[in-house]
Amino acid sequence: MSEQQPAPRHAGPVAIVIVDDHAMFRRGVRAELESAGRGLVTVLAEAADVDEAVAAVSTYHPDVVLLDVHLPGGGGVEVMRRLGLAGASPDTRYLALSVSDAAEDVIGTIRGGARGYVTKTITGPELVSAIGRVAEGDAVFSPRLAGFVLDAFSGSIDVAAVDEDLDRLTEREREVMRLIARGYAYKEVAKELFISIKTVETHMSSVLRKLQLSSRHELTRWASDRRLL
Repeated sequence: MSEQQPAPRHAGPVAIVIVDDHAMFRRGVRAELESAGRGLVTVLAEAADVDEAVAAVSTYHPDVVLLDVHLPGGGGVEVMRRLGLAGASPDTRYLALSVSDAAEDVIGTIRGGARGYVTKTITGPELVSAIGRVAEGDAVFSPRLAGFVLDAFSGSIDVAAVDEDLDRLTEREREVMRLIARGYAYKEVAKELFISIKTVETHMSSVLRKLQLSSRHELTRWASDRRLL
């Protein structure tokens, strides 16, 4: 655990809702926040999918929602979209907390309305600090991820092209694509995603076909050019 971060300047504890489809992870985050953020944050509720998240935010009106990017029912962007359409809890801010550090997830989530994006490697004190800063209206990003957002707005990344290409792939195909492009062997991908090697091969063939690529070398170059690694 790193040294304590500066305490947030939010008046009183920051009220939050934790949204993640893994119960064990939610419990871990809650325990970490209750330990590292005593007196600074208070957890109002937890949610495991889009419907539960919309209901929890509409009911409790938290200051900040810790929001996973990939959720059953449509993902974190769908949560923000539905709450925005309903006009529910307009003062609530969203901080993405995700295992994904892919450019399309970061950019898509920020475009969807999040004020920040941090990865799950963040420490408890750092997360408490990030929550406080988002509650105050700041934008907060893990250092590497900030570059994706700056590049997107400066035009260095063609966001439209990235979205169009990735829209052809299913969520599972995106996961396989990213791991293969990072150099994982099929056996390692199968173990990471809890699927068979045959299923990995099937997804890989589909990815190459949809993206009109002929080899994993071309896939790695394609993903690198789009800052997806």
